[in-house]
Amino acid sequence: MLYHLHEVNRSLLNPFVTWSGAAAQALFSPDNWMSRMPGVDRVAAGYELVYRLGKDYEKPRFRIDSVLAHGQSAAVVEQVEIATPFCNLVHFRRCSDNPDALARICADPVVLVVAPLSGHHATLLRDTVQTLLRDHDVYITDWIDARMVPVEAGPFGLEHYIACMRRFINHLDAQRTHVMSVCQPTVPVLAAISLMASAGEATPRSMILMGGPIDPRQCPTAVNNLATTKPYAWFETNVVFDVPPNYPGKGRRVYPGFLQHAGFVAMNPSRHFSAHWDFYQNLLRGDLDDAESHRRFYDEYNAVLDLPAEFYLDTIRIVFQEHRLPLGTWRVDGEAVTPGAIRKTALLTIEGELDDISGIGQTRAAHDLCSGIPQRDRAHIEVAGAGHYGIFSGRRWRDIVYPDVREFIRKFERKKA
Repeated sequence: MLYHLHEVNRSLLNPFVTWSGAAAQALFSPDNWMSRMPGVDRVAAGYELVYRLGKDYEKPRFRIDSVLAHGQSAAVVEQVEIATPFCNLVHFRRCSDNPDALARICADPVVLVVAPLSGHHATLLRDTVQTLLRDHDVYITDWIDARMVPVEAGPFGLEHYIACMRRFINHLDAQRTHVMSVCQPTVPVLAAISLMASAGEATPRSMILMGGPIDPRQCPTAVNNLATTKPYAWFETNVVFDVPPNYPGKGRRVYPGFLQHAGFVAMNPSRHFSAHWDFYQNLLRGDLDDAESHRRFYDEYNAVLDLPAEFYLDTIRIVFQEHRLPLGTWRVDGEAVTPGAIRKTALLTIEGELDDISGIGQTRAAHDLCSGIPQRDRAHIEVAGAGHYGIFSGRRWRDIVYPDVREFIRKFERKKA
């Protein structure tokens, strides 16, 4: 019912929100004589703030049209390699007219970036992908908003997620692929590779686990505490709802994106209040560059998707409440998840010193679990001063983390060539 009420409220407010956006645009226009009247700038800024707070945020585009690869500019074409109801495997194909550059591009290591299915779209990793494209052939998991998936497509739980990862890795040829998982997918990715190893299948050349809850008992954060202080039934009752009839996925049980967004904001309410106040002040001062930076950030941050209820509830129970992965009690389709079975895949773990989502030690715990990987094929990076997003986006990612990631991948690309 809450989801239905949300949609009714959104429909009622939409005319006013749309009008506010139009009014702001008209009053800010230099061609409008009213824009030069005293006090109009404050009215216009107020209208735009209302518009930004109330508008619907669509899924952003990656907007990666070209990159500098091997000293040459290369065009980038975004292609769907595999389409499934819940996730697409997207390839960022680089193209160049320079024969030497093209030859080097074709020889670059293949990297599968597994984006989190935890509220935001895969475009949250735009900086991650754009940086990797300098030296790698990059694919990414592009998750579909569950409210857009018809009920006829069936359920999507944690075991389906793992099966999806195995399919994508095998499609790319596991023995030539490096897998990078960011945050939430570190657990299903490690499980998928563990099951592949136990089954005697080829496994990826390396796996890079970044800021994820491999063992959430280590240095628990507010996210971990919420999952453990509430009983499983509370999540079933209070945060899972049916998709309203105005979407293709009508009737599907989901954890709605608007609830997730409310949770994101609640973690740092003062920071978001300050950001919107600063945006208002920038509009008054005519500081258009800073105002545009605010728009770009919140266009991404406010664009959220619904999660399939089965996947969300499985994650709460298996990962955060029962700790099945670190305790060795996890079975998928009757098969034990045994990270110790992995022997031919190198392991790199990355954590941020100030990560308030996956605390220090939670990702590094993978080294204790992956006892079959030789010590020489493992590495760990702790990024000083970095929060959760800083390890895969922004200056620290580009200048501190990425060079080590690139060298790690190259090391095992050469070793197994």
